[in-house]
Amino acid sequence: MVIKVFLASSSGSTAIKKKQQDVVGFLEALKVDYTQLDIACNEENRMWMRQNVPVDKKPTNGIPLPPQIFNEDSYCGDYDTFFDAKEDNSVYAFLGLPPPPGSKEAEQAAKVLGVENGTPAEEPKADGSVDASAEVPVEERNGDAHGEEEQAADEEEVEGEGEGGEEEDVADEETAGDEALAEEEEEAVEETDEVTEQANAQEEDEQEEADEDREEEDLQSEEEEELRQLEDEEEEEEEEEEEDMEETQEEEAE
Repeated sequence: MVIKVFLASSSGSTAIKKKQQDVVGFLEALKVDYTQLDIACNEENRMWMRQNVPVDKKPTNGIPLPPQIFNEDSYCGDYDTFFDAKEDNSVYAFLGLPPPPGSKEAEQAAKVLGVENGTPAEEPKADGSVDASAEVPVEERNGDAHGEEEQAADEEEVEGEGEGGEEEDVADEETAGDEALAEEEEEAVEETDEVTEQANAQEEDEQEEADEDREEEDLQSEEEEELRQLEDEEEEEEEEEEEDMEETQEEEAE
């Protein structure tokens, strides 16, 4: 399985460049084999990326921005989903790859599997006794301290939600900025195409006018040539008539 990362090598957006560097740097840190595919210099890569990003994962303008990540032909996600997976220690699951043994993600997967299958019973100690704390409810063992821990956990959760909201706002602003940049790039391409079409149309008109002028010049040249030939013929006829008249006069004189 090959991980494909679609990038734009000549992007003018600082935010896009930073996101691309984050993805590539993290994959290299994990020693994950991947391939970079440039959409700025290769139109086929650009069209393939746009066609294979699911419709429900595309932004409102329908133009997905790099970086976009695939496992072979299977879509993994964009930078935001990659970032979420990194925060949750689930990058290998995000990439569709098995986590290496001993990694945090492998340990988390083992814990989840243990919870789903049921927690194993406590093993007895060497003397045959069982840890009594395992049978005593947490509330009874910890007393009021447990209530204080729950309160502190609730406060941390509220603070975390506040920070998460700020991160979401920043992400939304970056997404809006990227979408605006994409729209500007599309508009610039359309304007360039229009200018090119206008220039081509103007060149065609100028070429047609030049051809018409050339035809008129050729026609005028032909008419002038015919007129010149007629004049020459008339001059020859006049000369012949004058010669005939001279001969006639000489004969009459004799």
